[in-house]
Amino acid sequence: MSLYRVKQFFWAVFSRINKEDKIYIQTYLDKDEQQLFSKLSVSEQKHSIRVVKELERRSEMDKGQEAVALDREEFIKIALLHDIGKIERKLNPIDKSILVILDKVAGSRMRKMTNVKKIDVYYNHAEKGYILLSRLDKYSDRFLYLVRNHHENDIIEDRALEILKEADSLS
Repeated sequence: MSLYRVKQFFWAVFSRINKEDKIYIQTYLDKDEQQLFSKLSVSEQKHSIRVVKELERRSEMDKGQEAVALDREEFIKIALLHDIGKIERKLNPIDKSILVILDKVAGSRMRKMTNVKKIDVYYNHAEKGYILLSRLDKYSDRFLYLVRNHHENDIIEDRALEILKEADSLS
């Protein structure tokens, strides 16, 4: 796992949004969503695009199963917007790496330090994204549920959430 974290670090440092990425974003997000998405750091935007690609690969493996119960376009939009709560405070790759290491060392004690904005966003971006998207009043409860819970470990038997979480952790 630690070697994979090194790979993720390099992805973040060298992230660039190319023409193909821009077309992809324009295909699945409306103008308001594109504006919101553009507030994410470039590394987070690219991460979200990688999540979509991994999600599509995993969904394809599940094809024919009713467990996901989302249409492809909605699932892609969820993947693109799943980390939108991070617009509250941008984390650069160094910040994120330090927080990942501190999380491994300090564990749940770090979660309580919500007065430090970067720590708060790192641990609570899913809830922040849920709140932000809820205010727009245009997403289904299912959509918002997946954004809100994409880092929860206590939820079982939700294949769409499992796929989103797996794609997120591998991207």
